[in-house]
Amino acid sequence: MRLTISHMKTEEELQKIGEEIVEVICEIYDPEIPVNIYALGLIYDIEVSEECDVNITMTLTSPNCPVAETLPVEVEEKVKVVPAVKKVKVEIVFDPAWTKDMMSEEAKLELGML
Repeated sequence: MRLTISHMKTEEELQKIGEEIVEVICEIYDPEIPVNIYALGLIYDIEVSEECDVNITMTLTSPNCPVAETLPVEVEEKVKVVPAVKKVKVEIVFDPAWTKDMMSEEAKLELGML
């Protein structure tokens, strides 16, 4: 009988994977606003398990957002490209509701809001 012990990721390794995920998400832009969805504040949480499964909690600028069907799929597909990632689940929530206050300073500056 052969026993295989899976390598559990250290906190540092998980942090690096999380940073890679953020980099990939920063390449995804809202089609109506010329700012990436991370800077817009649409990503509420990124959770990376020890098994490298990823759960992303995000929102949209409004429940009637025209990309409501395609944006979560795009996020999932792009995050799957990160080499260490195994599974990706994207959950859309509307509580708390997105507001312009959730945007980064960089996004506000780019949109002329500062």
